[in-house]
Amino acid sequence: MFSRLGKFLRRLPAALRYAVNLESEIDRIKINQGQILEALLASNGSDRLRDHEFKVFSQWGEDGVLQWIVDHIEIRNKTFIEFGVEDFRESNCRYLMMSRGWSGFVLDGSERNVDEIRRAHWYWRYDLVARAAFVTRENVDDLLSESGFDADIGILSVDIDGMDYHVLERIERFRPRVIVAEYNAIFGDARPITVPYDPSFTRGSAHYTHLYFGASLAALTHLASAKGYALVGTNSNGVNAFFIRRDLMRAPFRELSAQEGYTPTTVRQSRDRGGQLDYLPAGEQLRAIAGLPVLNVVTGALERL
Repeated sequence: MFSRLGKFLRRLPAALRYAVNLESEIDRIKINQGQILEALLASNGSDRLRDHEFKVFSQWGEDGVLQWIVDHIEIRNKTFIEFGVEDFRESNCRYLMMSRGWSGFVLDGSERNVDEIRRAHWYWRYDLVARAAFVTRENVDDLLSESGFDADIGILSVDIDGMDYHVLERIERFRPRVIVAEYNAIFGDARPITVPYDPSFTRGSAHYTHLYFGASLAALTHLASAKGYALVGTNSNGVNAFFIRRDLMRAPFRELSAQEGYTPTTVRQSRDRGGQLDYLPAGEQLRAIAGLPVLNVVTGALERL
């Protein structure tokens, strides 16, 4: 038995090198496929964001949407800041980094996730900095300043499953050209609401269903408009909204109201009281969190779902 264990341990470094090389090769193939899709979709003539979706490293179709957006507006600095990235293997801006040489600064609240990023085969190959930090409205501007980027960054991507509205509201030193923000489609298309601010908020502890988080599209659109941004669309899964700075708006983009841009979510991620996925259909998701408090960002009043 010990001889077999010794043989296994001697072979382990070679096996790990093989795994890293395999992941690198798979990434190269995926990037090549993404570039082919870019070329194919560029000729479709559609001005709807979802018609340009494709997935390479993003969770849904954000890779395709973002490359289409940056191909149609002026980007002075090819830089991105993304937070809530987990280990960055599935993220909104990694494709731009690896296919077009963008520079990035990413944040996640888990030291373990950030350690994984720093060990990845692509971390040393690209201009990327990863930082472990729990983002709040009190520290967001200081954290973003650690990037060393010019205030005129290319893309800001926010996905922190909770205080997204409150954090975006407090960003003052940076003027990204494009903002990607997760919205909670369960809150509907009309009410400008968000969960009340709590710097220690976590989605799992806020409510057992994991459905009580974030802000409605109407709330995010209200905030973005006040900061000089136009909603230009949402993805086909009803998860992310895309905003462009108004001074950069031109064809093929058109500013949309929250109601025009809203897409109901197709994602069924609700959990039962035991923590297991229970796949509530769309019509039952809002009922599961009915009565919980929300903040109306227009009136400042606390309301109930």
